[in-house]
Amino acid sequence: MNLFCVGLSHHNANVETRERFAGNPETGCALRSSGCAEALLLSTCNRVEIYAASEKRVSTDEIVRCLVRESDPHHFAPPFYRYENEKCAQHLFRVTSGLDSMVVGETEILGQAKRAYEAARASGAAGRYLHRLFQRAFRVAKQVRTRTEITRGAVSVGSVAVDLAQKIFSDLRNCKVLVLGAGETSERTVRALVSRGVADLRVSNRSRERAEALAFAVNGRAVAFEQWAKQCGEIDILITSTSSDLPLLSREKLAPMLRDRIDRPLFIIDIAVPRDVAPDVNALDGVYLYDIDSLQSIAEQSLATRREQIAAAEQIISEHVAEFGELMARGSNCSAQASEHPTVGEGSLRPSEL
Repeated sequence: MNLFCVGLSHHNANVETRERFAGNPETGCALRSSGCAEALLLSTCNRVEIYAASEKRVSTDEIVRCLVRESDPHHFAPPFYRYENEKCAQHLFRVTSGLDSMVVGETEILGQAKRAYEAARASGAAGRYLHRLFQRAFRVAKQVRTRTEITRGAVSVGSVAVDLAQKIFSDLRNCKVLVLGAGETSERTVRALVSRGVADLRVSNRSRERAEALAFAVNGRAVAFEQWAKQCGEIDILITSTSSDLPLLSREKLAPMLRDRIDRPLFIIDIAVPRDVAPDVNALDGVYLYDIDSLQSIAEQSLATRREQIAAAEQIISEHVAEFGELMARGSNCSAQASEHPTVGEGSLRPSEL
């Protein structure tokens, strides 16, 4: 059985490209029918990756066809990277450890990987091979966190967005801020805003209960999802992070709300993928739109404080890659022997060995 990974990330594709392939709900079924015995989709704001196991090689083109979100006569396939077997394991270990993130050392990706694995396992798309791979990846991430200081001073994408807001306004204490979304990224964003002194903080989400819970936790106020766009007439900063497949804010929708804003700019930081805000919003006078790719340079500035820890983390990963490769090879040999001698059951790998 071959393990492999095919993907796009912030390293080789911009947000416009990534959002075209992110989160297709039919991906899992399509991959299984294309020849993958097991398949898992890891889709975050910075990456879209397929991890799979197959008896025979499944081409990258076939994987890409399964990822396309919609029929597009002008569709083009950007250069996806591909990693096989040990290289696949090494890549995933780096991903879950936060070494491959835009914000090196961030910890959100581990939770996202765990949720992706649980979803694939629950649907039956992840079997014993992806189980071994991902359980080992979670162990590696834990060791990297506990044995190095890679997360020291590390920030989430949400707090990098807040850094950008502070660079723009200098002092956030008098700013009116609306956070659209109430997931993990939004929660980190809200707490980062509070730590910078934001007092007028509003939260909106499709689930009223989640918006109220998050707003209550930070002494903010919840805004009904049907009413959030009207807030753009009075707020200073809008930070969006929802799971919507389509833009929630367009130029036509926003323009009427800005008529009474005289000499008051509106800064929008969209950290969702697919994007919540249509790019043409940036053409409106007094509106300044930043997407997740705009945060790259700010994230790189925080890397200096953790750079010396990367080598230690890479060493831990290398040791696990070597051990994982040996165990997978041993497992393959045992499977071959078992097929030759059906009555012999000894030698198969137990999950505890991995």
